[in-house]
Amino acid sequence: MPIPSTTLDQDRNIKCPSCQDNQPCAHPKHPKRQAVVFHQDDQHIWHDKSKRRRRIPLLNSRTDEDVWVDLSEKRIQNSRLGALYAGSQFKGLQTCGSSSYEVVVDIQRVDLNESMLSGYLNIKGLTTEFPELTTYFEGEIIGPKHSFLTRKWQTQQIIDRRHWERFDSFKPYLEIFNRDGFVYDPTNKDFVYMRWKEQFLVPDHRVHTIDGASFAGFYYICYQRSTNKIIGFYYFRHHTELFQELSLDYVEQRCFGSFELR
Repeated sequence: MPIPSTTLDQDRNIKCPSCQDNQPCAHPKHPKRQAVVFHQDDQHIWHDKSKRRRRIPLLNSRTDEDVWVDLSEKRIQNSRLGALYAGSQFKGLQTCGSSSYEVVVDIQRVDLNESMLSGYLNIKGLTTEFPELTTYFEGEIIGPKHSFLTRKWQTQQIIDRRHWERFDSFKPYLEIFNRDGFVYDPTNKDFVYMRWKEQFLVPDHRVHTIDGASFAGFYYICYQRSTNKIIGFYYFRHHTELFQELSLDYVEQRCFGSFELR
């Protein structure tokens, strides 16, 4: 295959005797074309600026001003806390009085920068009309961006205290969890505390009420890394049955949640 010429094509070059040094050429035959002056062999040559070839610097032509990124010093932001990662699954029961229901939780997303996660909660046998219900939920991870005080969803500090204290691991924080400036850091602790709020029914998000079931409340959640177990308590102010308990165990996976190629 012939090697392309590196010189300008003749039909794109016009000798212009009227041009001046360091001034754009204004050739009368090409008034509408953007023109610049090139110096080649001591001759000024008109050339269409829009057709200039882009100069791509070669690797060996880098200057000292070029910034090099040392990949050995950079790492992808961790997107998991123990078994809390995109793709993980937990199975167990939700107990309400003398009744219990099978529950499966699939974690879809974990964002440690925003201290958030999301996923699907599936429960079986809760109602006769809907033998199996799936809701989409979003969770707040207690830490720098979310405190133990809920301050929303029609709850008060006394409600927070009554639910958090049901976790044995929370007892060291009973007297300080509501203090200004107290921040719980879950990154280096065995226990991760969260609030899970169901947002809508899946797949029909238009369904807002279901006889015998409600997703208007939220869960107080505690996940323990060393055991990969989740314990939660559901709260909704109109429920007469308080402290409905959620107990879930991690389902071992046969694949990687995430990996990094270097």
